[in-house]
Amino acid sequence: MPNYVVGHKIPDSDSICSAIALSYLKTTLGEETVPARLGELSPETLFILDKFGFEQPELKMSYAGESLYIVDHSERTQGPDDIDDATILGIIDHHKLGDITTSTPLEIWVRPVGCTNTIIKMMYDFHNVEIPKNIAGAMMCAILSDTVVFKSPTCTTADIKCVEALAEIAGIEDPQALGMEMFKVKSAVEGTPVRDLVLRDFKDFDMNGKLVGIGQLEVIDLAIFDDMKADLEADIAALKAEGNRHSVILLLTDIMKEGSEMLVVSDNADLTEKAYGKATVDGKVWLDGVLSRKKQVVPPLQESLA
Repeated sequence: MPNYVVGHKIPDSDSICSAIALSYLKTTLGEETVPARLGELSPETLFILDKFGFEQPELKMSYAGESLYIVDHSERTQGPDDIDDATILGIIDHHKLGDITTSTPLEIWVRPVGCTNTIIKMMYDFHNVEIPKNIAGAMMCAILSDTVVFKSPTCTTADIKCVEALAEIAGIEDPQALGMEMFKVKSAVEGTPVRDLVLRDFKDFDMNGKLVGIGQLEVIDLAIFDDMKADLEADIAALKAEGNRHSVILLLTDIMKEGSEMLVVSDNADLTEKAYGKATVDGKVWLDGVLSRKKQVVPPLQESLA
């Protein structure tokens, strides 16, 4: 019976490409491992898989009795619902350390870099395993996505060097141009149901006993949301009620202006003022320079809810 590699619910490109890259590495090292996913894929991720000739990983929601590696998170709320009934073999992640615990020793690679695929590139180097051309391309795209083409404050020298090395393996002459092509795909929201947009890149966090959902839509021009912003606001309010959440936040991130408009529905009227020093007006606030949910949004919010 093979092991599995799976990322978080509502998977993004890093989560999926990490599952593909790590499963190949582990299988090459003699440990039969297959990639899986905990949800449907975003247009950007589908673009990456199509470009490099990959099928979608298996949609697998239950892991009771299975052995698996967790990538791109270490939060119980983001993992399989039956994670307590599975054996966790390892965690590879670039976020804060979450609340997943195990009863047996495990392999852990956690680094403060911009993308899980950067860490997996380090693992390939450590084990001296050659990266196939198509896997290198997918890994490179995931790093470009997570670092917002090197604009994010989470981006490190290691991420940039890994993109350069992976681009050479994949035969990509201008990785940043490909990154912008990916973000154009991300920005094509017309005709997409509002709930699908809200959940496109959405994560739940347990913040000191309070369930907080945070979604993010990264585009090259926020004007594309002008006609749908009221619908987005209504939907995050509905999502809050449906999930009995303390707060739901949706970041509308403009990668060209390098900032985010935050739509907020919360039990705390002063949520953003306490966390970010800026109050919402009609449930909205602009945060200049904020691109990263992981580094700029979650930490101050969690601290403010202590």
